[in-house]
Amino acid sequence: MLITNDFEVAQPVARVWEFFGDIPKVASCLPGADLAEDLGENSYGGTVAIRMGPVRLQFAGRARITERDEAGRRIVVHADGADQRGRGQATMVVSATLAEAGTGRTRVAVSQDLQLSGAAAQYGRGMISDVSAILMRDFAANLATAIGQSERGEQVRAAAAPAGGLTIGLRAAMLALRRVFRRFFVPYQAAS
Repeated sequence: MLITNDFEVAQPVARVWEFFGDIPKVASCLPGADLAEDLGENSYGGTVAIRMGPVRLQFAGRARITERDEAGRRIVVHADGADQRGRGQATMVVSATLAEAGTGRTRVAVSQDLQLSGAAAQYGRGMISDVSAILMRDFAANLATAIGQSERGEQVRAAAAPAGGLTIGLRAAMLALRRVFRRFFVPYQAAS
């Protein structure tokens, strides 16, 4: 399943691209992710924990940078992992492209080609897309904070607390309701 998101960071593109050179720091901005083990050759080991409804998943696996285009400011990461309780597997190819979005701002376009099996695969594309959109919003806010901390010489604080719980579930439900509202009520109002 292909999921695309984009967001802006209130930092210059050169600074954001420099920050993207440290994948464990970038991963620490994504709620639930922790790439603590440097495996060498642009590979990292770690975990991603997420809660979707009643299911809590914690994947252990690897992430490997397979492409880094300095001129185009594009990075591609291949990640795969298995749920630590044996309830499924995930593979993902993440592509992030950075572009200037005005003075001192950066637009980050993220494409995720995600393949799930097991417990996580039971959720529909809509729910997974909604949760992904929420995680990207949180990631964008955490990224801006982390870049600011790094710039001030402070230690970047990890955001590896498991993603999910009631808050993400409610936020995903609100996104779904907005989608339904737009689909059914906006055309009705336009026809009136």
